[in-house]
Amino acid sequence: MAKSAAVRASQERGSQEKERASLERVRGGAEDSALSLDRIIHERTRLGIVSALAVNNTLTFNTLKKLVGATDGNLSVHARKLEDAGYISCTKSFAGRLPKTEYRLSAAGRKALERYLDHMEALIHATREG
Repeated sequence: MAKSAAVRASQERGSQEKERASLERVRGGAEDSALSLDRIIHERTRLGIVSALAVNNTLTFNTLKKLVGATDGNLSVHARKLEDAGYISCTKSFAGRLPKTEYRLSAAGRKALERYLDHMEALIHATREG
């Protein structure tokens, strides 16, 4: 049996409303696009750095390098980008004659990570509901 035009139109409206509601949950009511993730944190290596620092008070350059699987140069570039954004802080000192670089997650970095994780959870939730 063919569905009436009115029934099909009603189902289409319901589908569109559900899609809009999912998008609103993803946006968290914000005006920005549902796909606007924090590009600073979203990159794999930087997300690894911020995540590692979120569960450790401080990490040395070498420890962080091993944790995220980065080269010296790669870690330096990504850490500098996070530092410039105010998400991490870097302290340089000496242990005897050896240089020691330590990183710490800032309050702004913790908030940015929480926002990023909330956004990802909302995307996952909206996708599973859809």
